[in-house]
Amino acid sequence: MSQQDPVERASEDEEPLHFEQASWQTSEETYEPLLSEKGTSEVTVESPLPDDLTRDSVELPEVEEPELARHYTRLSEMNYGVESGPFPLGSCTMKYNPKFTEDLAARPDASVHPDRSEQASQGTLQVLHELQGYLADIGGMDAVTLQPPAGAAGEFTGILIAKAYHEANGDDRSEVIVPESAHGTNFASAAMAGYDVVSLPSDENGRVDTEALDAALSEETAALMLTNPNTLGLFERDIEEIADMVHDVGGLLYYDGANLNALLGRARPGDMGFDVMHYNVHKTFATPHGGGGPGAGPVGVVEELREFLPDPHIREEGDTYERYTPERTIGKVHGYDGNWLVLLKAHAYITRLGDSGLTDASAKAVLNANYLAEQIDYEIPFGPFHHEFVASAGEQDAADAAKRMLDFGVHPPTTKWPEIVPEALMTEPTEIESKRTLDQLAAAFDAAKSSSGETLADAPNRTAVGRIDQTEAARNPRLSWQALDE
Repeated sequence: MSQQDPVERASEDEEPLHFEQASWQTSEETYEPLLSEKGTSEVTVESPLPDDLTRDSVELPEVEEPELARHYTRLSEMNYGVESGPFPLGSCTMKYNPKFTEDLAARPDASVHPDRSEQASQGTLQVLHELQGYLADIGGMDAVTLQPPAGAAGEFTGILIAKAYHEANGDDRSEVIVPESAHGTNFASAAMAGYDVVSLPSDENGRVDTEALDAALSEETAALMLTNPNTLGLFERDIEEIADMVHDVGGLLYYDGANLNALLGRARPGDMGFDVMHYNVHKTFATPHGGGGPGAGPVGVVEELREFLPDPHIREEGDTYERYTPERTIGKVHGYDGNWLVLLKAHAYITRLGDSGLTDASAKAVLNANYLAEQIDYEIPFGPFHHEFVASAGEQDAADAAKRMLDFGVHPPTTKWPEIVPEALMTEPTEIESKRTLDQLAAAFDAAKSSSGETLADAPNRTAVGRIDQTEAARNPRLSWQALDE
């Protein structure tokens, strides 16, 4: 195996090449110093603000441009992201964001102030209106709002729409049913909307237990929240029966769009019987995911729910585009029209790929997951699956196995969830990875599988930061260098 080829698969009697993540360590320092620690200068400040709101001077970093560039380059090399290597974080769909969308969002004419008049914002409104239509077509919905700023916000918005619909019909319902393997935000969204959450167990095949669903349904049921394919990557084969069961008691069927990229161009939630859904554009349509920045979680609804959409909504009237207030709107859920630049990137991604490209993306997402699953030694208890699978680490601790994978230049999968699989390793390679990268991932899985207990307990050893006390970190986080010094 060549030292220049870290992605080559290991043979049966050797491990894949180890990965050495960039780190910063000298005999005197064990971390990359802050800019202020490299040297500062005092700058006098003059301001028209009141004296009690200002300082006379501030200390600013004083470094040359080469040192500034090297500082941030070193920091970037000490981190790991989807541009560093494969990032198969199950259910989260962490995939590469094409740079053409970033270039588009950075154009000066994309910097549109949200208070600009409708007459002066026709291009912006046209793009948003077109995106509403694209998403409606993709999901089989009749109308879409772009306002929610994240997937969880989309869930909450969708449940608020369902609640408004029931209340408008004089129907005061108290329960939302959520499968036990659902995303935690499903439970939270239902509870935040004021509903009691009814947990629904899975059957022996990892899908919705229809007998348990029948027992849980009643006139108190406002909605059933489902992900399809579900968090095990399994398609709910009884989805039409499930939809009929929910509708027969007057409830609504809610679609969590987390796994929509498995279905693009092949199946639509609206055609399955779903009444309301949210889209994760950061998962399905390659806008940035995570990092605390702006996101977008548009919500689609069937015709009966259109009048409850958030205010404002965008429509086309003759040759112009305008904002209007739906008749029974739930009100605003975010400022203005949503996170414009994130939505612009989603529009660009959909437009660039087109129908055939989106269909191809879903095919590759499913193919990659199934190929990778065939290459690894860990047991996969449920199948056949689509874009993701959940392996079991068996007698190993899943978190230990995941940390060991870091030593081989890949990000590990999601661990310990869903709980239906013991020591779960939830894996989603996405459609972006090549066979070469999938083989690198498989080699990392197999190396973790064959590692001794002592090696697992000590991993990772080749990353910028070693194993941390996760419990202590969660209970007593240190969010600055100053807190660390203290």
